[in-house]
Amino acid sequence: MTVGLGTGTTAALMLRRLGERIRDEKLEFIAVPTSRATAELARELGVALRDVDEVAELDVNIDGADEIDSQYRMIKGRGGALLREKIVACIAKKRVTVITDDKRVDRLGQGAPVPVEISRMGAKHIERRLQKLGARTELRRHDDGPFVTDGGNLIIDCHFAEITDPADLDARLKSVVGAFETGLFIGLCDVLVVGTTDGVELIETKAARFPGCE
Repeated sequence: MTVGLGTGTTAALMLRRLGERIRDEKLEFIAVPTSRATAELARELGVALRDVDEVAELDVNIDGADEIDSQYRMIKGRGGALLREKIVACIAKKRVTVITDDKRVDRLGQGAPVPVEISRMGAKHIERRLQKLGARTELRRHDDGPFVTDGGNLIIDCHFAEITDPADLDARLKSVVGAFETGLFIGLCDVLVVGTTDGVELIETKAARFPGCE
């Protein structure tokens, strides 16, 4: 199989479990990582890696989410790899999202901001335009400076008082010149795996495919 590997705390736990199966069960697959951090961990665990442009498609993509609503629309990107995660998810035949039960929300944006990956050039101007769309914004920071993605971009975390139409908001945010991608993932969850206090819940979502992937 060819497998997309997400980024973040949940994705790292999933990857470590796959590493155990490689060691104990001789499991074999080729993986496409969504970040340098995921790639480094995968190499440590003996996972065979390929670049996204070296594969025609993926059999499955496995990743986490920061929030997910009842229509399986998600906010992702807390791990800082939202652009690469969406590119990889789009070439997968099946997209699996793994979460804990507290990530399920009635409405997106209740606890998580919407990250927007932007150009470093003109960042202040881009941020002002995002604010005009109703966002309270924060430039994501790391240590003593701005957080820089693996692609060399910045992330603006956008807080909205209410998100009534995630698809419309996604389109409006991406209409800002210099905004490359948002952390709103719509139509990109085919299977939802939820860890609860009572065990694991598995949901086939039958979500419509994200039109940007066609």
